[in-house]
Amino acid sequence: MYDVIKKYEKVSSKLVELYSSLEESASIHEVMGMNTRYVMDMDIRPVWPGMRLCGPAFTVQTRLGDNLIVHKALDMLKPGDVLIIATGGNNTTGGLWGGMMTASAKQKGCAGMLTDGAVRDSILIKELDFPVFSRGLNVKGTTKALPGKINHPVMIGNVWVYPGDLVFADQDAIVVVPRAEAQEVYDKTIAREKKEEGLLKDIKAGKGTTFNLSGFDVLYTKLGLSEEPD
Repeated sequence: MYDVIKKYEKVSSKLVELYSSLEESASIHEVMGMNTRYVMDMDIRPVWPGMRLCGPAFTVQTRLGDNLIVHKALDMLKPGDVLIIATGGNNTTGGLWGGMMTASAKQKGCAGMLTDGAVRDSILIKELDFPVFSRGLNVKGTTKALPGKINHPVMIGNVWVYPGDLVFADQDAIVVVPRAEAQEVYDKTIAREKKEEGLLKDIKAGKGTTFNLSGFDVLYTKLGLSEEPD
């Protein structure tokens, strides 16, 4: 198999558009059975608050402290891709991503980047209005000398990501939806968000709280806890 793969199937652009309109990552996570193998470690955070991204995964595996293969990936990106850079999870060896790389990715139409390593030039990243999620900031330089892989399955944030999978990231979390399951998960997420819209309306109308409106009062009663009388 080639180290650098160019041909692979992606989640459809229509589904990317639909997912992009969803309210939050939590809804997607909930309908996937709250399975943690689809949610990345919570210490991979947006560089600036409010960043969101959604699109098909373009995966890169690089060596610690080296980003040559990432520069190659920049030259291959297609509009809408989400660049996923797996480093092994170490954010102390250097900032493998910076301002000029951000500008390059945005120029290519990339939807955003996330990595389990570190980045730098956070002010410029914000000015360029490009979504970046990382495990931290680090101004140390990197080498351009070691091999890597492009568009192979990668482990990042304790989640396996395959090229073409749907990636959705917001202020709360990063969720990965396997390409083959994307339509089913979307349908379930829409149903859940509609249900929550109704719940929010009832709460605002003073009809109760999540305790009784969601049936948690029944579950509470089953616990048999003692309670001081009013």
